Amino acid sequence: MNAAPPGPHSSGEGRTPPALLDAAREFLTSRGGGEGHFQTPMTGVHVMRAFQEIPPMRRIYRPSLCVVLKGAKQILFGETTLIYKEMECLVVSVELPASGRMIGASCETPYLGLSIDFDVAMLKEVMQQLANPPRPAPASGPCVFVGQVDAPLTECVLRLIRMAMTPDAAHILYPSVMREICYWLLTGPYGAEIAKLTLPDSHTDRVANAIYYLRDHFAQTLRVEQLAEVARMSLSSFHQHFRTMTSMTPVQYQKQLRLLEARRLMVSDAANVSEAAYQVGYESASQFSREYSRHFGVAPKQDVMNYKALVAYGAR
Repeated sequence: MNAAPPGPHSSGEGRTPPALLDAAREFLTSRGGGEGHFQTPMTGVHVMRAFQEIPPMRRIYRPSLCVVLKGAKQILFGETTLIYKEMECLVVSVELPASGRMIGASCETPYLGLSIDFDVAMLKEVMQQLANPPRPAPASGPCVFVGQVDAPLTECVLRLIRMAMTPDAAHILYPSVMREICYWLLTGPYGAEIAKLTLPDSHTDRVANAIYYLRDHFAQTLRVEQLAEVARMSLSSFHQHFRTMTSMTPVQYQKQLRLLEARRLMVSDAANVSEAAYQVGYESASQFSREYSRHFGVAPKQDVMNYKALVAYGAR
């Protein structure tokens, strides 16, 4: 499945303006050049460059806006696969375990992208100030979708990258640019979807509350009925909206959280397989190893070695 609703002020497929590419390359040069993830002085804003295809990396995606400046990227969550290319953006509206990878990156045609975490509090504030706020559709939709990047958003991204080279300016000016990004997103063609992040008691808000509860208690044995109560929804309605938004069931979501945390424990805390399994809620290390191998495609010990190498590559 490859769903791609219209993007913000969509006007068809575009190409990255030379000024934006020049600014991104200048920023990377100022940080030593090369490839990998590059942090900026602005919390939640990162630049990524890759000179070769990187194997899929599973992680938790936060509510964010991810823009491709050059190349293409693929994201897989649940049973859904999305691909977004040059001057397209990926919008994520709730925390979601997913797998992302660059497509076709090489030294001649490197991947170049930018990710911006949403400031939900600011989204709500901007929403309240709109004279004609968007009206969210009553039915829930996927919490991840792809759209085009228009001229106003392009200008915001350009200013962010330029500010990244002046830390003193970034800390002062970033909030105003973030506010502008919120405005263009809320007034764009999928403003109704973005607005769901800002409205209390919407289906998105209720399912998000259940997701936050699941995130904080993933190592415990949870009944789906319990999550439905947290969301203040009937069991059937909760199942329907949860799957529509995340493309997976609550049980599948919890399993992915457990396996991702187990990987973190083995990579960062040097936990062995049995220790990691029990800490994330498994009663059987053998069952954990079987599910881990199915999920990541390789046994836990080998995956930890592969993941450490991948992280070292991405940090270069």
